[in-house]
Amino acid sequence: MIQLQVEVPIACFRQSWAREFAETYPVPPPATVYGMLLSLLGEWDRRRYCGAQLAIALLSQPQLSTVIRTFRRFKSKDIRDPANARPDYQQLLTDVQIAVLVKGSLAHDLERAFENPESINRSGGLSLGESRDLVNSITPIPVVPKQSRWLIRDEDGILTLPYWVDHVGARGTRWQRYLLQTLESEEIPELAWTEIRPD
Repeated sequence: MIQLQVEVPIACFRQSWAREFAETYPVPPPATVYGMLLSLLGEWDRRRYCGAQLAIALLSQPQLSTVIRTFRRFKSKDIRDPANARPDYQQLLTDVQIAVLVKGSLAHDLERAFENPESINRSGGLSLGESRDLVNSITPIPVVPKQSRWLIRDEDGILTLPYWVDHVGARGTRWQRYLLQTLESEEIPELAWTEIRPD
């Protein structure tokens, strides 16, 4: 198992059903975190680490703000057509700090990457959320700080988050219900772990 702290100055974890008003989830979905970890390793095959388990905790209380920005929606085949761009509101989170615990072969390869970073062949900036939401730092940590709020699987949870995303259509996207909970014990409960799998 490896434990990582991830810091992102500004991020939007856009809710899957958001359209004109781009609302954000309060915490990055497991599918988003998994994608970031693949990018960190320079891995293009997202099925390579199927079966990996992730546990996610919020270490900060991100501040929520709303901005207006230009979104592109292709209503015309001509990419330069002004009808393809329009302003809409988007929520942003500031000062996102999370802990990510990883089990499985993905954890082993992440440990190797931190021990021997020159062995990794990757391109572009490391982001969490949208491509412009660059990660400020990602570092191994020995323990997760107390009073962290853990993402816990719960059938009655108020957060419905994807742990696997079908990028071709929505049919293959897999969802899990969660709640954010501060744990009394330092032991991580089984319900904090999400297995990354397409089915």
